[in-house]
Amino acid sequence: MNQKTYPIAVIAGDGTGPEVVAEGIKVLKAAANRFGFSLEFHAFPFGGEHYKKTGETLPDTALAELRKFSAILLGAIGHPDVAPGVLETGILLKLRFGLDQYVNLRPIKLYAGVETPLKDKGPEDIDFVVIRENTEGLYAGAGGFLKKGTPDEVAIQESINTHKGVERCIRYAFELTRKRNKAKKLTLCGKTNVLIYAFDLWQRVFNDVAKDYPDVTTDYAHVDAICMWMIKNPETFDVIVTDNLFGDIITDLGAMIQGGMGIAAGGNINPQGVSMFEPIGGSAPKYAGKGVINPLAAISAAAMMLETLGEQEAADAIEQAVKATIKRLKSLSAGKMGCTTQEAGTMVAELIEA
Repeated sequence: MNQKTYPIAVIAGDGTGPEVVAEGIKVLKAAANRFGFSLEFHAFPFGGEHYKKTGETLPDTALAELRKFSAILLGAIGHPDVAPGVLETGILLKLRFGLDQYVNLRPIKLYAGVETPLKDKGPEDIDFVVIRENTEGLYAGAGGFLKKGTPDEVAIQESINTHKGVERCIRYAFELTRKRNKAKKLTLCGKTNVLIYAFDLWQRVFNDVAKDYPDVTTDYAHVDAICMWMIKNPETFDVIVTDNLFGDIITDLGAMIQGGMGIAAGGNINPQGVSMFEPIGGSAPKYAGKGVINPLAAISAAAMMLETLGEQEAADAIEQAVKATIKRLKSLSAGKMGCTTQEAGTMVAELIEA
């Protein structure tokens, strides 16, 4: 019987991105070998160094080529010699928007042996998912300047929320809540008392879609209340759905309560197209080339990729190997793991092979 083959695009990117991606690929190869499928990796050069050499961020031809792949594995985008916003909008947002990756999927999960800053909270308390709308809102880039550079300057940034965009994100969140089959509770995070137009739409669509999911309990909370409850009682959440800006903020808070950026992974999902998976921690240029960065977030992103591709057994094996590796490390912080980046990746791969 012919084994299934997945072509995977790799954008290792900047800083420590290439180091952690290399470990993610090492682990993916071990999982593919054990569970009987094949992965073909194709590297793309996009990132800060490529931009410095060519002046190019992400050409339209690259988007067309990337659509041919099963998934994208991203290391990190961000370079100290490139002005803020150039790479973020020219590569990251262009990928998300151009490939219509309309869901940002962020598991907030505390593993045993990982320290959380929350007193008296453990893995049984911190296990929820944030679904962030990924292609609209304030990040759509609508707006502009009037009288720029003068005392009378006006800057306008508009939040774009379409019924279609809101509905498909909310429906994905309901489906995931049902699939998780835990508390089966979906919380809408918004600001209906101030953002009365955007979140009136979100609330109405949320209520309409909820009628199709009578088995899912629904809830609403303002974003400021969400932040408070994520600290005080994170166990009250199962799945949270929200817009692009609020999602960006609360997922960073979530990363901290699950133990930090070294363990946080995320996915940019197009359920009908090509999805992209990445560690959340950024390029961390001060650690680049030293072999001290923690690769577990990139490895967890690789597991998310396999889960989305339907290789659930392999994804579960990677997660279990990550959990076991955590117990062997002295710390998840860069330079304090008690081993190198490569050795940490090898631990995970060997646990899968065993």
